[in-house]
Amino acid sequence: MRLWVGLGNPGTEHARQRHNIGFMALDAIARRHGATPWRARFKGEAAEVALGGGKLLLLKPQTYMNASGDAVQAACAFHKIPPRDVTAWHDELDLAPGKVRVKQGGGTAGHNGLRDMQRAFGSADFGRVRLGIGHPGDKARVTGHVLGNFAKDEAWVAPLLDALADHAPLLAEGRAEDFMTRVAEATR
Repeated sequence: MRLWVGLGNPGTEHARQRHNIGFMALDAIARRHGATPWRARFKGEAAEVALGGGKLLLLKPQTYMNASGDAVQAACAFHKIPPRDVTAWHDELDLAPGKVRVKQGGGTAGHNGLRDMQRAFGSADFGRVRLGIGHPGDKARVTGHVLGNFAKDEAWVAPLLDALADHAPLLAEGRAEDFMTRVAEATR
């Protein structure tokens, strides 16, 4: 079993915020591929789905972004999932809105959810699906940007979520390049 973690903050007041695009992505994947119902587990909401010839645990930590590692660590300990089999789906300021990049390992780029996962694992050897939300242009506006809701004119969000769900089996099969290409083609 592998673990896909959507990073975000719990509660309806955060549901449409840019910082919650990781939750939104996992919700889209769960709907499209017939995941089990979400239920409270591992300090989060968890569901299971068969995808890409294997079984995935989907997790949306309910610990708030800055303590995401606690939920991830609990799920990994229970299922004996090593960090290299974990992929975090998260917002990325340094990518243009709607752009997607996948990588294994690396730094946190100041992302508190990734930083806490790295703390919990004692390692940065986990995957990332970086979901571009764009940078507001001024460092002083970053917090308001990531914690702000997607605007109605950000019409790229729904097509991106659809493309992520449509092509998620490629990523589950370990075909990250194909996944990124197909998502890019679908969202032009």
